[in-house]
Amino acid sequence: MKKIIFLSLFMLFAVGNVNAQAKKPKSIISTSGAALKKFHEKSELDAMPKGQLLELYKERIKVLVNLLPYLALTNKPGMTMQDVGIPDTSENNKALDTQQANIQTFVTSTIDFQSLMIPFADKGNLVTSILYYENMLRELNQLYEQ
Repeated sequence: MKKIIFLSLFMLFAVGNVNAQAKKPKSIISTSGAALKKFHEKSELDAMPKGQLLELYKERIKVLVNLLPYLALTNKPGMTMQDVGIPDTSENNKALDTQQANIQTFVTSTIDFQSLMIPFADKGNLVTSILYYENMLRELNQLYEQ
C-alpha cells in the first residue's frame, strides 16, 4: 500500500514538473532593449553635459536597432510569434533566436564603436541626432495606433 501511495505521489509530482517546464513563447522584440524611458525637448538636451548626451544617443540607437527589423510584424516589445500569427515551429523559433543573436552582436559592436568615436562629435550634432532618433521613435509608436 505504501508503494502505491509513494508511486502515486511520485507520478503526481512528475506530471506537475513537466507542466511547469512547458516552454513560454519568446518575444519577437525584447522588452529590455526596445523602450525609451523618456523623450526630451531641445532645451533639456542643450542643458545636459556631453557625457549624458552620449548615453542618450547610444540608448536610442539600441532601441531603434531592436525595433526596425520587426516593423512589418509589430512595434510592441513583448509580442510573441503566436500573437502575430506566426506558427510556433522549431524552424521559426531557430530563425528568431538567430536574428536576436545577430541583433545583439550588432548592437554590441555598434555601441563599442560609438563609445570610441562619438565623444569627438559636436554637442549640437549630438542634440540634433538625439532629437531625430526620438522623432523616429514617436512615429514608430504611432505606426500601429492609426
